[in-house]
Amino acid sequence: MFCRMDGFFCKPKRCTFSVLVLQNIVMLLLLTESYGGESQGVGPSQTITALVGEDVILPCQLEPAVDAVSKTVEWGRPDLKPRFVHVRHEGLNLLDNQNPSFKGRTSVSVDKLRHGDLSLKLSAVRLSDNGVYRCYFPSQEKQSTVELVVGKLCMCGENIPT
Repeated sequence: MFCRMDGFFCKPKRCTFSVLVLQNIVMLLLLTESYGGESQGVGPSQTITALVGEDVILPCQLEPAVDAVSKTVEWGRPDLKPRFVHVRHEGLNLLDNQNPSFKGRTSVSVDKLRHGDLSLKLSAVRLSDNGVYRCYFPSQEKQSTVELVVGKLCMCGENIPT
């Protein structure tokens, strides 16, 4: 028995990851060799991979580390409207302008903020979460980008959306 995945055929035992994941991994390897990313003092840009349903940490670290608990931290996706994924300002989460697709799925750790770790936890990852995220620390005008690549496990015979 064979299954069809985006024009490819494979035996059932080898059909565990969708072609989407394979294509993204190949693209990432090519991009890693040719693109250094955009970073201005908040740590290097990087790519994170995750499967649908997993929780993931999008890293962002101030260099040098400073206490950011009472500062502003913005996480966003420039391709979305509204672009805000998570905003923290003067010790409070400001989620009024948060993009609705992220409601209830984002957080930053206050303990980690004390040590300059601005990383974002994104829970229950969805395919629509694929994209480039920007971590911005306005008080020092520092920013970094993280690309999130989301894949989906599939079983042979399962219909795979394109």
